[in-house]
Amino acid sequence: MSVGIISHPDCLLHDMGQDHPEQPLRVAAITAALEASPLIHDLKFYQAPLATPQQLALVHPESYIQQIFAAAPTHGLCALDPETIMNPHSLTAACRAAGAVIQAVDLVMAKEHSAVFCNVRPPGHHAERNHAMGFCFFNNVAIGAAYALAKYQLPRVAIVDFDVHHGNGTEDIFRNEDRVLLCSSFQHPFYPYSGTEHESKNLISIPLPAGASGKMFRELVTTRWLPALNKFKPEMIFFSAGFDGHAQERMAELNFLAEDYAWVTEKVAEIAKKYAQGRMVSVLEGGYNLAVLGECVVSHVSALSIP
Repeated sequence: MSVGIISHPDCLLHDMGQDHPEQPLRVAAITAALEASPLIHDLKFYQAPLATPQQLALVHPESYIQQIFAAAPTHGLCALDPETIMNPHSLTAACRAAGAVIQAVDLVMAKEHSAVFCNVRPPGHHAERNHAMGFCFFNNVAIGAAYALAKYQLPRVAIVDFDVHHGNGTEDIFRNEDRVLLCSSFQHPFYPYSGTEHESKNLISIPLPAGASGKMFRELVTTRWLPALNKFKPEMIFFSAGFDGHAQERMAELNFLAEDYAWVTEKVAEIAKKYAQGRMVSVLEGGYNLAVLGECVVSHVSALSIP
């Protein structure tokens, strides 16, 4: 089964400064790795549309959307916080990133692909309902999940977030939403220092200490996530796919390898085939070491494509 890959050149134009880790080359490194991999004959590439304000409003209030649109500079840089910065192309890139997930849902629901990977930036899982932070402006995966619930009337969707940082924005948006199950692993204590206190009833957290191995991650996924997903029976599964838990990642202190990302994807894909007709949408979040990012994504997409 082929996998759809959605990206757009506009995602390369969002630039928060030369030394910022969330850099345009991330998207380019992933594209190059996919094109050089044996997967290339099983991939179909798409260009992301722009999300409309109405689609952004599925999870963000109109006042917040207007605030982000108004903040977009016509020249130079505008810092929403010390690490979340807009240049003149950032707003368009953010709308492409959210639009990619909308398009991915449509492709999967139309049975064009059972799985789609969105190679987009800026990332989204730290963007709360009313607050941009952590390199994120709009919450891409939340917009896609809300769209699937609203447009296709799916009764249950799951979001699996294996980024090294807790997806605080996704939890904020779907807190105690019975139709959404959030499975989140993250280094703890670590930015944004959330996910363990006052946990939402629909959040299955796997906080991991610095130095945690892929073996520990697999054991906890097996005992925590997989039973919850089987009980929930999601009819579509989304990934917030952050690869910054890799052992060679300088911005964090976990010790995952590419095969760990393949393993968790395979386990979740088995559940998608059981309850969701194989329907999966994956969205790029973190992962900043260009030397290993492409390898990790290829491993992830390979597992998405297993029939």
